[in-house]
Amino acid sequence: MQIFILCFEMIGTISFALSGAMIGLKKNMDIFGVSVLGVTTAVGGGVVRDTLLGLTPPATFMNPKYVVVAILVSVVVFFLWVRQVFNENHRWYERTILAADSAGLGIFTVCGASVALDAGYADNTFLVIFVAVVTGVGGGVLRDIFAGDKPYIFVKHIYACAALFGAVLCVWIWPVVGRDWSMLIGFFVIVTLRFCSAKFRWNLPRTKKKS
Repeated sequence: MQIFILCFEMIGTISFALSGAMIGLKKNMDIFGVSVLGVTTAVGGGVVRDTLLGLTPPATFMNPKYVVVAILVSVVVFFLWVRQVFNENHRWYERTILAADSAGLGIFTVCGASVALDAGYADNTFLVIFVAVVTGVGGGVLRDIFAGDKPYIFVKHIYACAALFGAVLCVWIWPVVGRDWSMLIGFFVIVTLRFCSAKFRWNLPRTKKKS
């Protein structure tokens, strides 16, 4: 594995593990629960991706370095008593979650596209894009379910749509600019869309609650 992909995936793992652990703290979970949420968020999307592509056992179980990193991040967050800071400054908590979750989403979406293309599915654009989006949002969906929340992608901002747009762009420009640049551009587009959606409160249309 090239250094670029390794570093990219490691940053994504740390980001998603951070967001999962923080939500675990907010839910007053013990260290095991915090660690489970951190690991699930970090590697859940990749497990689903590998299963869809028939790459079994999933890479997570063949090389557990990402699981180890996710556990370490979760434990560090737990013992720093971050929840005390969050309780006192809700805005800081929300901003940290947004930054970590956006980085993880962007990285794992384009990494999902890369894995699908490397697996020989370059001729099946729909599959590549679908796998990319699932890789990006899968861990977050599992995290929210385990935490007892409605999955974030169904209720707020343009989470999955940002991943979809970034995945399409990444796959489209891949033959022109190459793997590394297409992944970086797709990543930055996803993160930018996520931050803009939070700042300007972009949301998809939804039905109004009946009183």
